[in-house]
Order: sequence, then structure tokens, then C-alpha cells
Amino acid sequence: MRIMLVGDVVGRAGRRAFRTITPRLRLEHRIDVVIVNGENSAGGKGFTRKALDELYSGGADIVTAGNHVWDKKDVFAFIDEEPFLVRPANYPEGTPGKGYCIFPFKAANIAVLNLSGRSFMPALDCPFQKTDELLGEIEGQVDVIVLDFHAETTSEKLAMGHYLDGRVDIVVGTHTHVQTADAQILPRGTAYITDLGMVGPYDSILGVRTDIVIQKFRTGMPVRFEMAEGPSEYAAVIVDIDPSGSRAATIERILLREES
Repeated sequence: MRIMLVGDVVGRAGRRAFRTITPRLRLEHRIDVVIVNGENSAGGKGFTRKALDELYSGGADIVTAGNHVWDKKDVFAFIDEEPFLVRPANYPEGTPGKGYCIFPFKAANIAVLNLSGRSFMPALDCPFQKTDELLGEIEGQVDVIVLDFHAETTSEKLAMGHYLDGRVDIVVGTHTHVQTADAQILPRGTAYITDLGMVGPYDSILGVRTDIVIQKFRTGMPVRFEMAEGPSEYAAVIVDIDPSGSRAATIERILLREES
């Protein structure tokens, strides 16, 4: 089984690049399942019905979220009805939506979990303890387990990767929008990368217009962020799952740029 995990899709330019590039990658690399973080897909923050539908039409099978999941109030109208849209599971009980989904592929069931870190992030329940709860809940029901850990610091993401090494198949970090160079198979067989990166305009600062971000740093004054436009980069990893052992066999980084 070959799974592609795609970094945070940012704004209109990111959605366009995702729709354009994903079908080609699915064909060229014989991708079976596509998982994408979409929490920045609608104007840089949150989800709308239109943005989510564009991700699905572009080739997403499962869409994960993060700390911006609630930024567009539209999301409350559909998040409970979407079987393959998941938000961080460590929000308190009673929060709309779900923290994991089980996606059927041929004879296998793939569990996709979403968790938020706590370092420099909103104060949520402990992601490590929550992961233990979720793994107990899905035990015996699934063949492959994937975690999108939406977190700020490399140390917290690495800690989660090693904590789950050998217990899940894939752990990927999202949120910082810059792809890291540490894609690896951890000692007990879990595929890992600290951050997938983003799908969004490369002439930008994390998808935002560069002049606005520079102004904020130079002056210390509040500014209104606006999404950059133009050609995008496309960051992802492709993981091969060894069917004989149901563990990750390889992980390959993908980092492409649209022509200007």
C-alpha cells in the first residue's frame, strides 16, 4: 500500500496547486490513498464548504486539521457530517467533529488520527495520553495507523514519533509549513518526518505576503495578514507499507515547485 501525506494547503493558490499536481502524482507514483492537512485551505485559516470540496475533487481521501479548524464558522454546518474530515482529538469531550476516522481501502482499514501539540499552541488535553486512549479504542479494528501531529516545536514532534515508534505506521508533523529533511524509518518501524511542509505560494512567508510579515517584525505593530498569490510549492511524503508486516517500508520526500 502506498500512502501520500500532503502538507498544509494554504489559501487559494495552495488549493489550485493541490488540484493540479495531486492527480499527476497519484498516477506517476501509483498512490493508493491521499491524506492532506487542510486547516489553512480557506483564506489561510480554517475550512469552508467550497475549500473542502476542492480538496476532495483534487484527490484527497482524508483531510486533517489543526489549531485553525474553527476559524471559519462555516465548518460547524458540516464537520459532524464529514466521515473523513478529522480535527485534533485532544479537544475536550463534546467538541464538534471527530479526532480520527477509519478509511477502508481494499481489504485493509486505515485509521487516521489528528492531534495538536501543546508547546506554544492552544492549551488542550495531553496528546500523548490521548493517543494511548485512541490506540486502545481502535485496537483490533484497523490494519494501518497514521497520525498527523499538528505541533509547533521539533522536540514535541520528535518525542511523539519516538513514543509511538512501533505502535503506529506513520507519524507526520504539520503546522510550521517548512518541510524538514529528516524523513526516516524509526528503529521500531514507524515512518516519520518532523514537518511535511506546505502546498502554497513559495514567494511568501509561510503562505502570507512577505511585505506584511516583514512590516510586523520591523514595527511590532499589528497587521492584517493577506495570502500571497502566484506559483506554489507542493510538499509531501510518500510512504510504502509492507503488506507482509503491516509496517512502513520506505518514506520519500516530495518537494515540487510550479513554474512561474
